[in-house]
Amino acid sequence: MYIFAVGSKRILLFVVFLAFAPAIAAQSAANSAVTVSPAVKNAATEPFAVGESLTYEAKWSKSLLRGIDVADLNFKIIKAPDGGGNRLLFQGEAISKGTLMKIARFSFLQKIDSTVDASNFRILHTIRRDEQKDRIRDGEAQFDYKSNRVVYREIDPNNPERAPRTITSPLETATHDLLSAVYFLRRQPLAVGKDFELSVSDSGVIYQIPVKVVAREELKTVIGKVWTLRVEPEVFGDRRLVPGEGKMIIWFTDDARHLPVRSQIQADIGKIEIKLKQAEGLVAAK
Repeated sequence: MYIFAVGSKRILLFVVFLAFAPAIAAQSAANSAVTVSPAVKNAATEPFAVGESLTYEAKWSKSLLRGIDVADLNFKIIKAPDGGGNRLLFQGEAISKGTLMKIARFSFLQKIDSTVDASNFRILHTIRRDEQKDRIRDGEAQFDYKSNRVVYREIDPNNPERAPRTITSPLETATHDLLSAVYFLRRQPLAVGKDFELSVSDSGVIYQIPVKVVAREELKTVIGKVWTLRVEPEVFGDRRLVPGEGKMIIWFTDDARHLPVRSQIQADIGKIEIKLKQAEGLVAAK
């Protein structure tokens, strides 16, 4: 069941933060436990603001097994405590739940704190907690753009005598981690036919991720019926974030917020679908 923990961490890459499964009709959403807070007025041009909070639900399907609850994902934006207003802190977590825990007796928790330079949106600091049942790892990455390198250090808190695992890689361009990459995508002028490449760091290793905007599609979601942009980041494959074959799709709202409202991951382990359950602190749609 280790693959589910790995999958949850990768989901934090592009939403994964993210987004979501078959959407819910707007009227159904209005009658459900899902609530969307009033939009926050934001004079800036950013698609998000401090105080935004997004909650998602991940389900897994394979063969005759359909829609099995596997995790809740939560994402928040706060001011970094030591940034003097020039830094943003993105917080994300994936927590196992439901049938996976009951049948497989397996649980996981993935947490990531990403500190970003608000002026240029480069990642500065990443802290990660990785719990897979009894296995726990704490990791920290420092991004030094003066010396052009990232240093990642990982320890086993259950075995303090064990030497830390350290990985150092060169920084050749503006870089993001798994979580900040999603927010970076939201800041881009997304349009059908556009493609670009992201430099993403995970555990001290730098990956180049091609991203394509392939279609404009109308979806029913928890925030209503909206037009979306279908984005396909190529995270699977040789020298990519996830080895092997697979496909990832994210649907961002086609407005200034570029809110991730649905996501789908297909791989050997089956299909993972993620849907937005609740959104608070959104900036006004434009």
